[in-house]
Amino acid sequence: MLLVASTSAVDYVVGDDSGWTINFDYQAWAQDKSFRVGDRLVFKYPAGVHNVFKVNGADFRQCIAPVGAVPLTSGNDVVALESRGKKWYLCGVAQHCAVGNQKLVIVVAPNPWSPLPSPSPAPSPLSDNVCDQNQD
Repeated sequence: MLLVASTSAVDYVVGDDSGWTINFDYQAWAQDKSFRVGDRLVFKYPAGVHNVFKVNGADFRQCIAPVGAVPLTSGNDVVALESRGKKWYLCGVAQHCAVGNQKLVIVVAPNPWSPLPSPSPAPSPLSDNVCDQNQD
């Protein structure tokens, strides 16, 4: 009997019913979730009131939007989690991040159902050294 595991990406609405807003504890919200490669974050908020920047850890700690970066502003922004590791997001409007705590950090784990990378090809039975020894 062959068992096939199904992969199903999860869409996480950031903040659930509260959405992407100020004065919400996004770290508590994320704490019991298992984010995986292939999942998506959905940032819901009134367009024009907030935005979303993907930042690095230093910018996150300082609540700074990167110079020249273009924010997401639709009010229904979908971010695909395409790689594992820490991911940082913040609102760049006024003091929403620094004073309103409108920021999120998550850790994305590999998808357990992803195919494993292909192994490297085996070396040829004849190495360059063997060929060199046969030359005069």
